[in-house]
Amino acid sequence: MSETKGQGPLAGLRVLDIATIIAGPMAATMMADFGAEVVKLELPGVGDGLRGFPPLKEGKSLWWKVTNRGKYFGTLDLRREEGKELFLDLVAKTDVLVENFRPGTLEKWGLDVETLWQANPKLVILRLSGFGQDGPYRQMSGLARIFEAMGGLTAISGDADRAPMHTGYPIGDPIGGLFGAFAIMAALWRVAQGDQQGEEIDLSLTEALLRIIEVLAIEYDQLGAIRERAGNRNAYSAPSDVYLTSDKRYVTVAGSTARTFANNARAIGRPDLIDDPRFADNTSRVANVAELDRIFGGWIASHTQDEVVAAFRATGGTLAPIYSIDQIFADPHFIARGTIARVADEDFGEVRMQGLVPRFRNNPGKIRWAAKGIAADNEYVYKDLLGLDDSRIEQLKEKGII
Repeated sequence: MSETKGQGPLAGLRVLDIATIIAGPMAATMMADFGAEVVKLELPGVGDGLRGFPPLKEGKSLWWKVTNRGKYFGTLDLRREEGKELFLDLVAKTDVLVENFRPGTLEKWGLDVETLWQANPKLVILRLSGFGQDGPYRQMSGLARIFEAMGGLTAISGDADRAPMHTGYPIGDPIGGLFGAFAIMAALWRVAQGDQQGEEIDLSLTEALLRIIEVLAIEYDQLGAIRERAGNRNAYSAPSDVYLTSDKRYVTVAGSTARTFANNARAIGRPDLIDDPRFADNTSRVANVAELDRIFGGWIASHTQDEVVAAFRATGGTLAPIYSIDQIFADPHFIARGTIARVADEDFGEVRMQGLVPRFRNNPGKIRWAAKGIAADNEYVYKDLLGLDDSRIEQLKEKGII
């Protein structure tokens, strides 16, 4: 196993991941990317539900391979007494535990926080749920669409004259994963400073969604304003919309400062707009957004996407092509930076997926492998980590404990 030890600033840290689907596993995966040894435990014979999520290739979930990359995979039935004992033995050798069962589930199995801390007083426990460990909604489902809707994001997404829209990806889950990874590292800092007590982190994914849309709460509190949907227009600057090019592709324009507006105006051959009193400052431009959309949209519609991008880049304008995934793969900037990484995979030899974000100069991480099959590393988990012999491991398998 020495060849597969972690590389990066978190090398030497051990994480036990018993979470499922996306948010919790992603928090653990981010730590694996930067060197942590992450052991993922799944229910024997069943596994994490994400294993069945499309898209599939030869019956294997491609989603699974990214979300759980770089981990060791074991199985364990925590609900049974022998499973509970093995789990606490692993907890004693672990720095971080990630779980996302419904609040009260671990307690029902006799694995409450105090019991976990008896096994390891310095353990940092990340507990993800849709609505938190307490409160009247604590038992409600934690699916992404639920907490995106109740966290305020969906209400402001979409066109003003149509129904609210979810994004084309359950964005609330990875946002929760990011909050989770950050929270774990914050807690570990205190432990590293000499704290003898670990931490229990209560992460509500609904509250994480609400947190990222920063201005909505204070806007309502201080102005009584309730943000409405505005389609692709930006409520804070103009022109700022999505425009169709002559070759039926899309670009997006941004920019709120005088300088960016001037550069954008020059890009479409209209420097006269810079001194037009209707567009003198950002407030004026937002008030006259319809006219700016007519001007910019008309010019963009008469040029191809490549022509539009080239014109704006020549003047330092703030415009971008709206990329589909094939364009991301082909873009020279992303190619030069290795944004899409080649990763070893036990099923397909090699697969391509997003690389490490962010990048460390002096102690970079590394993606060790794409996510593996169920119980792929049981021997490592139970023989190498816990020191069980082959006969004991075989007994546990026969009983369905692992």
